Amino acid sequence: MFTRAFALATIERATKTAAQSALLVLGADQINALTADWADVGGFALGGFALSALFSIASGATGPTGPSLANETTTPPRHLKES
Repeated sequence: MFTRAFALATIERATKTAAQSALLVLGADQINALTADWADVGGFALGGFALSALFSIASGATGPTGPSLANETTTPPRHLKES
């Protein structure tokens, strides 16, 4: 759980959830970016990020090797692997 691959996978998942949360708020406001309440958008995105990261950490503590409860493993991208 305390590996670089796990951290990268957790950040990727949390970032995707943050974007989905922001789109949810914008969608609820009929996607008018000019009049959107950006404090709400940011708050929901940050909340989604935090929840996703916490779930990944909890899953890593109880699941196999990755930030998911599914049977998957994490491997760093080729450009980040140590020689």
